[in-house]
Amino acid sequence: MKFISTRGQTNVGVSAAYAIKKGLAEDGGLYMPESIPMLSADDFTTLSKMTYNERAAFVIGKFLTDYTSTELLEDAKNAYSEEKFGIHPAPVHKVSDGLYSLELWHGPTSAFKDMALQIMPRLFVRALRKTDEKRDALILVATSGDTGKAALEGYRDVPGTKIQVFYPTDGVSRVQKLQMQTQEGKNVSVKGIRGNFDDAQNGVKRIFADEAFANILNDKNVFISSANSINWGRLVPQIVYYVSAYLDMVNSDEISFGEKIDVCVPTGNFGNIFACYIAKLMGLPIEKLICASNVNNVLSDFLKDGVYDRNRSFHATISPSMDILISSNLERLLFLTAGAEKTREYMKRLADFGRYEIDADVFSIIKESFIGFYTDESETRETILSTFKNKNYLIDTHTAVAMRAAEKYMDTHKAERKILVVSTASPYKFAKDVYVSLGGINTVGDTEALGALSSMTGTQIPTPLSSVLSKEILHSDIIGKEAMDNAVLDFVSDQ
Repeated sequence: MKFISTRGQTNVGVSAAYAIKKGLAEDGGLYMPESIPMLSADDFTTLSKMTYNERAAFVIGKFLTDYTSTELLEDAKNAYSEEKFGIHPAPVHKVSDGLYSLELWHGPTSAFKDMALQIMPRLFVRALRKTDEKRDALILVATSGDTGKAALEGYRDVPGTKIQVFYPTDGVSRVQKLQMQTQEGKNVSVKGIRGNFDDAQNGVKRIFADEAFANILNDKNVFISSANSINWGRLVPQIVYYVSAYLDMVNSDEISFGEKIDVCVPTGNFGNIFACYIAKLMGLPIEKLICASNVNNVLSDFLKDGVYDRNRSFHATISPSMDILISSNLERLLFLTAGAEKTREYMKRLADFGRYEIDADVFSIIKESFIGFYTDESETRETILSTFKNKNYLIDTHTAVAMRAAEKYMDTHKAERKILVVSTASPYKFAKDVYVSLGGINTVGDTEALGALSSMTGTQIPTPLSSVLSKEILHSDIIGKEAMDNAVLDFVSDQ
């Protein structure tokens, strides 16, 4: 399997290891496999009898053909160990008749990013060896909250790597911030920036695209790569849990094999839902992908009229990991539906004017699989309350966005199929907003809300979150977005 750029100006296909090492293609595009491998009926039968680790090695191996099955199984077993994730890394919870929740937050940082970022560093280190790379890798990360901690934990003290994370200092929850600020590790750096996630993401992309900057780092025996979902090594493990969830539903007799389901994903950067789309293209029986947005509804608007327009007000919400106006992975969907030339044109319009409109034939293809809904702040709070009160199920602010979007979909489209809602974070990562949504007092402190929520609901605080309160803050720097380049140089020079 070879990988090519979504923008088509890097014509020579590269190996999976090279694509994972590089992160971004030389022309600024994202790497995509030259073709999407299919899963046969026999494959699904085999997968249904496997453990999650075995499923991960099998599915990832369809794309990373320069990795051996032994290597992938070893990495999956180490990544998804019971010590880190419990008995099942990605269990399906039946919420009510016809409605299910795929819980992706049982890992070491209590967010779905663990599902990719526990295995990605292992794939990355192998990529360095397979490409005979002698330099150290600097993993640059822009985060809206969860990716930062998950990447820091995944790459902590990994040989041959350094990792630097930038987060919007007022754009993450208190618990998310504490998780990053207390991160241990000899090769880690964390910087808050004065700005929003798009500022952080744009800064990282600018650094990636700066050839002169790359030469400076090369002189220091360092090159840049990414742990964000723009890196195929981050995205490919996410395909696995959709395949696994469907087969778990079959094995528990909730659906019959071949029965189509709909999947609703809370979405900001479009990576998680795009991984679901890849699973569908591989043959998984999924009909509709419901894209759930908060009030930063650039994606739901795009799926309504085919116009992507980031020229709008930015809102800081109680679902901060979705506070994004530039959804990088949408480029991959455009590539699959419109081709490289059109994708390059759309991306240029986005860079020059902040908007683009896709062609009618492309929009028609996208609408066959995708539909978008957005959930405002009051609806998010109401959904947290109603889901706990009526279904005895506690959810976080991002899962609530998806739950309400699923309900809107069921109201406006006859519920012909069962719906799997993707639950992306523990409710305790956003304890204060969940606690207040359930009727708790608004004056409770962000960290005190952990205990208050536990007492109110009779549920247990995940250990990774309860322990963060007693840890020493190691990273407290806040910088301007224009200072990111210097921060990178300072970090590399200090190492």
